[in-house]
Amino acid sequence: MQEDRSGAIPRAGRWRRWAVDTRPLRRPAYRRLWSSTVVTAIGSQLTAVAVPKQVYDITGSSAFVGYTSFVGLLPLVVFALWGGAIADSMDRRTLMLVSNTGIAVTSLLFWAQAAAGNRSVALLMVLLAVQQAFFGINSPTRSASIARLVPASELPAANALGATVMHTGMIAGPLLAGALIPVIGLAELYLVDALTLFATVWAVWRLPPLPPRTGTGKRRAGWRQVLDGFRYITARQVLLLSLLADVVAMVLGMPRALFPQLAATTYAPWGEELALGLLFAAIPVGAVAGGLLSGTFSRARRQGLMVIGAVMAWGMAVTGFGFSTSLWWAVAFLAAGGVADMVSMVFRSAILQSAATDEMRGRTQGVFTVVVAGGPRLADLLHGIMGSALGTRTAVAGGGLLVVVTILALALAMPAFRRYQS
Repeated sequence: MQEDRSGAIPRAGRWRRWAVDTRPLRRPAYRRLWSSTVVTAIGSQLTAVAVPKQVYDITGSSAFVGYTSFVGLLPLVVFALWGGAIADSMDRRTLMLVSNTGIAVTSLLFWAQAAAGNRSVALLMVLLAVQQAFFGINSPTRSASIARLVPASELPAANALGATVMHTGMIAGPLLAGALIPVIGLAELYLVDALTLFATVWAVWRLPPLPPRTGTGKRRAGWRQVLDGFRYITARQVLLLSLLADVVAMVLGMPRALFPQLAATTYAPWGEELALGLLFAAIPVGAVAGGLLSGTFSRARRQGLMVIGAVMAWGMAVTGFGFSTSLWWAVAFLAAGGVADMVSMVFRSAILQSAATDEMRGRTQGVFTVVVAGGPRLADLLHGIMGSALGTRTAVAGGGLLVVVTILALALAMPAFRRYQS
């Protein structure tokens, strides 16, 4: 870092220390993998909006929308676990090619059925289940591959880059879908997603081979190997707590199931529709802001402490949100929670990628995928029940306080995690 004669750091240099850490993008292989994420971040959200919209148009029932979401969860869980074992047994580039192609072809089938005027919810459920199965295989494989494309010191930065793009897609994708459906129609929305997904296949094709590093014999990828992955995680405090930290934060502290009630009651004076949109957007907006400022934290070496601190910050932000009677303070607390969630995710991912050996990395990422997918859904159930029984404010604020207390207790019980450094 150049300094002027007065010893001050130049303005541009100070900004680079704060702004998103782009070091991994200097590496061509990672840049190709990341570019595929950029292309699909918005496209995948188009289908995420189109499927429930089509189900509701056919049935007129929100219950069927919920059933469809649950149908997609089961194959995601099963194939994320099994896909992680497969990722440890074969060339990960090849597996990403197969799974990405499967996701893209399924999107083409979504387009075909919508263009043909399909009125069968069962067909939509089958297609969604198949696509989620391919996604379950793809996600741990992609995450496990990152550690082969960048050095360990750049893993937090690489995860921050990927997460920033995905959260940006979570904001822009639904907005774009809402604008495009009246203009081009639902079927064409599926087609746009399919075309972007085929672009990812090309990006993955250009990656180098990523075969298993150790051993020359053929590896098995059955459920015994999946159980080996669970045993591997539970035997290592650092890996176990990195997963438990997300369970604690999401299951106890994700209050999105109560957003509709809060928008209709506590924040009704600001307008129910406006309040609901702002509540759902606040966390991903905060996460994007955290990603854009990842230069402030991505070089930290005390990764265990960073996770503990971030989860505590998330719990305190949720607690503040629970006590907020002003919509704007509520949005501010949720956005702050989004920043904390981004920091936690960046370092949890880095720990799982670096602390696990390459031969187990796919399976640990498979478990991570299940935790990330399942935690918020369990939170919806828990907060829905507790909100009805205790009231929204008590359920939200109490959940946030439980997050702080629980993560502190786990950190004290597992000192290896507190001391973990990259």
